[in-house]
Amino acid sequence: MPTIPAEAGDPHAERVFHVLVTGFGPFNQYEVNPSWLAVKPLHNTVISSDTSSPVVVDDEVGLEESRYRAVPIHISALQVPVEYEAVLAIVPGLLARPPILRDTVDADFPPPPASGYDFIFHIGVAGRGPLRMERQGHKLGYHMKDATGKLAPIVRTSPKDFSRRPDDTFVAGSQERESLGMDMVESIGDTTSRPTRGFGPAYENFPDEISTEIDVTRLVQDLRQSGIEQIYSSMDAGHYLCDFIYYCSLAEAKRNASPYERRRNTQVLFLHCPPVHQPLSTEEVTEAILRIIAWGN
Repeated sequence: MPTIPAEAGDPHAERVFHVLVTGFGPFNQYEVNPSWLAVKPLHNTVISSDTSSPVVVDDEVGLEESRYRAVPIHISALQVPVEYEAVLAIVPGLLARPPILRDTVDADFPPPPASGYDFIFHIGVAGRGPLRMERQGHKLGYHMKDATGKLAPIVRTSPKDFSRRPDDTFVAGSQERESLGMDMVESIGDTTSRPTRGFGPAYENFPDEISTEIDVTRLVQDLRQSGIEQIYSSMDAGHYLCDFIYYCSLAEAKRNASPYERRRNTQVLFLHCPPVHQPLSTEEVTEAILRIIAWGN
């Protein structure tokens, strides 16, 4: 059973590729979120850059010599509440260098790499259909209540609201929109409008949309050629918690990037998965996640 050599001074330790995958917690009708069902089996596992088979970490066993040429990929999995406040409290620390974990993580959660995670991969549930690889996150336009019934922060510095799309299509699965609750309108003189909600203080200098640095078009093409056909790319992550965590990670990755380092920025990506068996099984979603992780190494 191959494992990551993590001891100080180990000549192979520097070759480890560190990945953090997140899934969401309970939400609406989901006592266990389908995204977390797909992510949880990957916690504290290692895969090789030339395989998608996970193996459990075991500090007493070293890498087999035949695998020295491949880059070991260590995966940690973290559950994030479906709450705006939780995202703002947790995500910036994950992108810091070194990463900062909240006290709420389990005691056995693997220590984060001092140099930061190489890849942060967020998974969230959408409506019935194929996997959807999101290209960008949005700064404004969050008008649905989270799992605790709270709304995103009001942004008073910008008059724009990019969430006003025809019929307000797709948010965490369009069939759930009514149960999520919408933001109330405000009267201003003779007109009515909703307050703009999203990212305000500390995010003023970031654009309204941030795109991932990963080549999503090529990734989707390669996945289809490898046999994962039920996947496509999207420009609209939904203006809900999925979009919210994506934008937050993309912004924090840029904030913590250093022009003086040779290593690339922390790569950030978001994948929408369907509810279980609508049409993909949990195992199929997990396999797709592994393929994407191995592809991005």
